[in-house]
Amino acid sequence: MTISRELFIRNRLGLHARAAIKLVELAQSFEAVITITNGANSATADSVMGLLMLDSAQGQKIMVSAKGQDAQSALIAVTNLIEAGFDEDN
Repeated sequence: MTISRELFIRNRLGLHARAAIKLVELAQSFEAVITITNGANSATADSVMGLLMLDSAQGQKIMVSAKGQDAQSALIAVTNLIEAGFDEDN
């Protein structure tokens, strides 16, 4: 079963390289497959290059989906990271 949540990119620089690396490191700590979707484009959260190709800027709406054994925990953790602006000073 896949679970999803719609989120907004809050940090000023959007999903840039440093933020993407944080997201990849977090995603790799879970068994679940985490997918980020921005419009018609999607990428798994374990690929920095894939995440950068989504070109997600501040204020954009994205969909985060998780599927697998610990999908609920993964979705909560990724949501917390994104809603905290990737722990950057906004």
